[in-house]
Amino acid sequence: MSKHHQETAPFVERLIFTNRSFVLLLFSLLTLFFAYQAAQVKPDTSFEKMIPLKHPYIVNMIEHQDDLANLGNSIRIAVAIKDGDIFSTEYMEALKKINDEVFFLPGVDRSNMRSLWTPNVRWTAVTEYGFDGGPVANQPSYVTEDQLEELRENVLKSGEIGRLVANNFKSSIIEVPLQETYPNPENQSEQIRLDYGEFSRLLEAKIRDEFQTDNISIHIVGFAKKVGDLIEGIIKVVLFFGGALLITFVLLLLFTRCLKSSLTTLVCSVIAVVWQLGLLRTMGFGLDPYSILVPFLVFAIGISHGVQIINAMAVEAITAHDANSAARRAFRSLYIPGIVALVSDAVGFMTLLLIEIEVIRELGIAASVGVGVIILTNLILLPILMSYIGISRRAIERKREQSSRPQTTWLLVSKFAHPTVAPISVVLAILAFAFGIWHGQKVQIGDLDPGAPELRADSRYNLDNDFIISNYSTSSDVLVVMVKTPSEMCSAHETMDTIDQLEWKMVNVEGVQSAVSLVTVAKQVIMGNNEGNLKWQGLSRNQDNLNNAISRAPSGMFNSDCSLAPVMVFLNDHKADTLKRATDAVEEFAAQYNTETMEFKLAAGNAGIEAATNVVIEKSQTKMLLTVYAVVILMCLVTFRSIRAVLCIIIPLALTSVLANALMAFLGIGVKVATLPVIALGVGIGVDYGIYIYSRLETYLRQGLPLQEAYYETLKTTGKAVTFTGFTLAIGVATWIFSAIKFQADMGILLTFMFLWNMFGALWLLPALARFLIRPEKLRQ
Repeated sequence: MSKHHQETAPFVERLIFTNRSFVLLLFSLLTLFFAYQAAQVKPDTSFEKMIPLKHPYIVNMIEHQDDLANLGNSIRIAVAIKDGDIFSTEYMEALKKINDEVFFLPGVDRSNMRSLWTPNVRWTAVTEYGFDGGPVANQPSYVTEDQLEELRENVLKSGEIGRLVANNFKSSIIEVPLQETYPNPENQSEQIRLDYGEFSRLLEAKIRDEFQTDNISIHIVGFAKKVGDLIEGIIKVVLFFGGALLITFVLLLLFTRCLKSSLTTLVCSVIAVVWQLGLLRTMGFGLDPYSILVPFLVFAIGISHGVQIINAMAVEAITAHDANSAARRAFRSLYIPGIVALVSDAVGFMTLLLIEIEVIRELGIAASVGVGVIILTNLILLPILMSYIGISRRAIERKREQSSRPQTTWLLVSKFAHPTVAPISVVLAILAFAFGIWHGQKVQIGDLDPGAPELRADSRYNLDNDFIISNYSTSSDVLVVMVKTPSEMCSAHETMDTIDQLEWKMVNVEGVQSAVSLVTVAKQVIMGNNEGNLKWQGLSRNQDNLNNAISRAPSGMFNSDCSLAPVMVFLNDHKADTLKRATDAVEEFAAQYNTETMEFKLAAGNAGIEAATNVVIEKSQTKMLLTVYAVVILMCLVTFRSIRAVLCIIIPLALTSVLANALMAFLGIGVKVATLPVIALGVGIGVDYGIYIYSRLETYLRQGLPLQEAYYETLKTTGKAVTFTGFTLAIGVATWIFSAIKFQADMGILLTFMFLWNMFGALWLLPALARFLIRPEKLRQ
């Protein structure tokens, strides 16, 4: 570059390009370090990361978790027999072996395991001598007909039919509570965190693969198994990443017609992903089932900004003397809008920290780190590499030829800025806003499908879940209400009578299957004490009778000092409407019956956790969306110093958000942990289009060109890159639609729509708004 150009170049440009060799050496060393760190990143998740720990429901659950055996993080293993029933030697021996194998799995709370072979599953009967009882399985093995008949009688008297034993007697369940951390067998003072991926793999290898035969089938459900299946499916995501790399490279080659610039852009974007993963590892983070998708986005965002650099460099190379001059001019024209766009992205993603669910917060951190890295790899490293490599002569000649002749496509698109077309566009946008707001009101919070909505309906987990729902009276969706009293008061008549009223209220709520509590057991015992007469199946006012009745209650019905008694409400499913009806009913009851000595507290069980999560997401979504837009607006305002310019950029973005809500309602996708981050991601990435287009448009308007002509020139230089970016981003995430993981497919659909519509909105609506809002004469002044 000439001495004059070097003197007028910005300080940042001179600092970077004057020390190109040193900067490349620094990037090389950092890439090696982060590559080493990235190689050690592993899938990482936990039960606590997936739940809102500060929500009152979860605070109550954690406070009483020691008194809530089997009501927190647990799995259920249903062992079924095809020919015959559970009262056979073959089945009982298989169940015993599976029970023993599960007992020794790492992380299992062994003292609270329940199955037909555990001593805490008991039977009770009333005889002429009084109450009799014992363990259901009271023999070391069941071989003879007499032993099997005794087993049948014990099961019938246990009260476990429909809960632990299937209604058709063709399967039974092993309930396995889990510990989030457990002692290291080699060093008891050290605690090991439960690895859900490894635990799920052990369930498959040591339980399903080992014991499942032509006649014995195994079905496993629970949080740990669901997360394990997600991790297993996400490992296959590497195939999608490879597919995205190949598709992107082909599109880059078609766009640039230059092999070396396409490869360089691809390499810089891959380096961004390596840096992101390495930084996360350095910061002590892993990749959970949700944030593991962020490297895709980082790669796609890197490509989108890299394309802007390559496109600008090709334009500058027409008049520049050498590759270094072209690279410096391209950097000079794009580093401010590029940094503004990427900082807007990063700060927008940081708004996810407002949501008090750790897994979403870590996703926000991962996305913000990735976007911050792109500032270095694609806005600094890429121009430096291109200053050595340069654009191929063929690509430069093609760009020169394109710039010298009218481009019909861009002439047509530029008519969006025409005085006649612009008002029509604005009216159409208003109608689209109205439709989106109206239909978007139908979008719901939480899961809208039974089973595990994160997985496909035909996935192994959901098929196992369907089996358990079909064969047992109690579903796997349990809402637990904790009844808190002073010590020794949970069995008081007033307490039990109020619990009885709560049970009655809940079983009459739509979506509730049944309710079980200490009262349920006490009524059965009192009836048994009176020769099984149904007239006595009620609560006695005699406290001694009540105390005697609850003494036979199984573990988990009340705690050791009788100050807590859980009420287990079994739901048909965990859909958002079902959870809201159930929790509203409990809260209404608690408001009426809570006293100084008796308190009804929500909530434990998987349904209670889901309900708390839905509440947090419902409260957070509006706050997060407003914060994202506030940050983006502030960044644009600081950059362009014009409210009118900000409106031109933000209104198309807002239209995309409104229509995305309508799309979610139409497709039956609820707002939940998996989809909520899409809102921030779509807004954060989508603003890039408007920033690049408006910054270039403003440059031509300052030169005195009329709006439509200025927009045409903008399209010639930036329009193609923006269009390519939109389609590249969309195609990259569209591959997710074919994933076996449903929430990834949902994210793919939503992000594909938002990327394409943000691109279209910037090309269509921005110039129409500029016709009414921008005053070129003031820009020229």
